[in-house]
Amino acid sequence: MAVVNREISKKAAEIRKELGHNFRDVMVEDIYKDAEAIAQKAVTIKSARQYDFDQKVDKILTSPIFGIPIMGALLALVFWLTIVGANVPSALLADGLFWLEDQMAQGMQLLGSPWWLTGFLIHGVYKGLAWVVSVMLPPMAIFFPVFTILEDFGYLPRVAFNMDWLFRKAGAHGKQSLTMAMGFGCNAAGIIATRVIESPRERIIAILTNNFVPCNGRFPTLIMLSIVFVAAAFPPAVASLVAAGTVVTIVLIGVLTTLIVSSVLSRTVLKGEASSFTLELPPYRKPAIGRILYTSLIDRTLFVLWRAIIMAAPAGGLIWLLANISIQDQSLAMWIAGWLNPAGHLMGLDGAILLAYIVAIPANEIVVPTIIMIYSHAGTMLDITQLDQLRALLVDQAGWTMLTAVNLMLFALLHNPCSTAILTIWKETKSVRWTVIGALMPLGIGIVVTFLVAQIWRLF
Repeated sequence: MAVVNREISKKAAEIRKELGHNFRDVMVEDIYKDAEAIAQKAVTIKSARQYDFDQKVDKILTSPIFGIPIMGALLALVFWLTIVGANVPSALLADGLFWLEDQMAQGMQLLGSPWWLTGFLIHGVYKGLAWVVSVMLPPMAIFFPVFTILEDFGYLPRVAFNMDWLFRKAGAHGKQSLTMAMGFGCNAAGIIATRVIESPRERIIAILTNNFVPCNGRFPTLIMLSIVFVAAAFPPAVASLVAAGTVVTIVLIGVLTTLIVSSVLSRTVLKGEASSFTLELPPYRKPAIGRILYTSLIDRTLFVLWRAIIMAAPAGGLIWLLANISIQDQSLAMWIAGWLNPAGHLMGLDGAILLAYIVAIPANEIVVPTIIMIYSHAGTMLDITQLDQLRALLVDQAGWTMLTAVNLMLFALLHNPCSTAILTIWKETKSVRWTVIGALMPLGIGIVVTFLVAQIWRLF
């Protein structure tokens, strides 16, 4: 029996080579043509208006000419709604949580708590949690419902249809585009979304590359750099457009990196042929508001936020310790930043930036306030909202240049996943190997890319 099976497999492989790369598409197309012919003879349709409407809309949304531009415009609209809509609630939430910080600190002082305990618990652990909640909650509470509306309406399968050819060329699955889109809200959610991919090999590819899509925790860094450095070189009338264009460019670099890394993985450690992706586009339907609210706010927003909170608590305490434990009148944060400076210089960055990314592994949201804390020699995380003050601190005091800004944007895009995403990789794969690769591969790519950019930049 084993010999017969080997012979059959060998013969099937020989025949497969003669069929061409698109034989599955041809086969599925013939099946649907036959099914349509049978249906026309056996089924009486009183009204085909809804079907006609779907076809007319799909001629535009899945068009080779208009499909991808419309998809990009809708994604940009979702970004705009998320960023602009989250500004006010994020500020209000931060003000409320930081006011509560002051009240709790005063309460502990009245109870006779030592300064170090108050500092560690309130200005360290609690403040780290407050940063994560105020930065993550409002954007996710906007992004995930909007994204779920598009999903419920029936548009997301059209996105997968439009992007399938790109991912198929990379040896990946068309549905990976859906998991990437989810990753813009949170990479952990994007990793969970890879469950829609049936092929284990292609699902691993999607999991390992989801980090190259910037989540909402990395957008504050990208937006700050685009405004303070890139947009500052242009007239105020176009500065906001330039800043938005800079962020979109970084996003496109992330998409390109995803395709390149997916192609490399599919031809090396995850070698294999892209599985057949036959997608029957569902009809457009009216979104169910109740299901949307539950799915987006309970299953996605609160679930991911809770994981981030668990991971962020120790980070806040660690940051406070580094800022408040001194050796020879200099904090541990300054000592470590100094030790990391040579490596940071090779990457076009500095030691303070590298330290901020090390302590912010639990949550990318605290990168910017940690950098500001180190440069300001403060004892807790700080936020500077005035652009002039921020530019003075980063450029005049810390010595940042355009190279620093460019490489920090690249490193913010390409560096290792946060601990929440790493934990999610483990939970989804149950594999130490893939978890380690998922954590270290992006970091290695980020180091190599920033190193090469820095060396080339300095040559000219």
